[in-house]
Amino acid sequence: MSQQTTPITKIKRPSTKSAFRSFLNNQHSGGIALLIFASISIIAANFEPLNFLTKLWDREIGFSLGSFELKMSLLHWINDGLMALFFLSVGLGIKRELVTGELSSIKRASLPIIAALGGMIFPALIYSAFNYNTPTQNGWGIPMATDIAFAIGVISLMNKRVPHSLKVFLTALAIVDDLGAIIVIAIFYPTHDINFTMLLWASAIMIILIAMNKKNVQNAVFYILPGLLLWLFILKSGIHSTIAGVLLAMTIPVKMKEDNLTKNRVPLLKKMESFITPIVTFIIVPVFALANAGVKFSIDLSGPLQNISKGIFCGLVFGKPIGIFLSSYVACKIGLADLPTNSNWKMLFSVGIIAGIGFTMSIFIDNLAFEDPDIVAAGKRVVLLSSLTAAIIGSLILYASTKKTMETNKPNKQKNENN
Repeated sequence: MSQQTTPITKIKRPSTKSAFRSFLNNQHSGGIALLIFASISIIAANFEPLNFLTKLWDREIGFSLGSFELKMSLLHWINDGLMALFFLSVGLGIKRELVTGELSSIKRASLPIIAALGGMIFPALIYSAFNYNTPTQNGWGIPMATDIAFAIGVISLMNKRVPHSLKVFLTALAIVDDLGAIIVIAIFYPTHDINFTMLLWASAIMIILIAMNKKNVQNAVFYILPGLLLWLFILKSGIHSTIAGVLLAMTIPVKMKEDNLTKNRVPLLKKMESFITPIVTFIIVPVFALANAGVKFSIDLSGPLQNISKGIFCGLVFGKPIGIFLSSYVACKIGLADLPTNSNWKMLFSVGIIAGIGFTMSIFIDNLAFEDPDIVAAGKRVVLLSSLTAAIIGSLILYASTKKTMETNKPNKQKNENN
């Protein structure tokens, strides 16, 4: 009598490629939502009957418990509270890429990291050249950023024309760019004087979170209260509270212990990312745009505001692509990195221009860099103009370069089919 053997069920691990494609689709759709809400905000700022929307953000909301008080304007709740979840989402993406994705090996990570560094340094230098020793010199961080949702949204419009490797490169570059922007915000743009007592409390919470990570705690519930306390202590410390989102993300486990793995269990980081990303993409970032993108077209950009206009525009539209292209070119020529598969230098340069779409992060830094409402408004207006210019020029050059590549590849494909 023969015994039936039960086949071993193979554990199905999450596919990196399918996760990445899902991420791309989210960002593509999110870019459209972002554009719609930003347009509503701009119309409301320039159309008198809708001005009530711009006044809504000044309404103060909060609570007090005894001597403890937490009250902020609705705009600050969005920028300091909701955007902490945005940075949590960014942080989760950064950690995933560092551990299992495009940034997990030096060879794969070298090109986007080097390109991102060039794409941050050149715009900052160009801005500083226009604004050195002026009231607007503190805005050098504004043109450093790339809006990942808009950038991927633009490149995704060309769908199959763009090599998959180039999309991966842009995504990895934007993630490194976000990490750089986060570091710049934490170090150079404190909200007020540093409160070291609150920083000590925040450090204590971080120790607890790190210990939970070491124990491989896979239940998200255990991270909620420490995460909220971390946000509160960092808010009160004078460092921008959104940094709490990134710090929390760094403590979320990417993998599960081997003895815990089953076909029905997914690592906590992947579960959190799947849950948070749609909320951030379709609610938080559009709401941020609605609250922050509104700027009057009647603003006079002459006189003292000329410097900030030139600095941001030239930094995003020219500094970004030049920095990304030159640093990538040098890295490839000396053997530190390789060009993305099936791409060429013209494609990479056009992607560098598209990376000049600053929008969300640039507006965020603009709000932190200046207190004068006229300077803040001028910065927003130029960020919008620069991002639109970068999107149009970058997509046209990318379309032309991919068209030429497709035409040269077509005869080869037909030749192979005949053989």
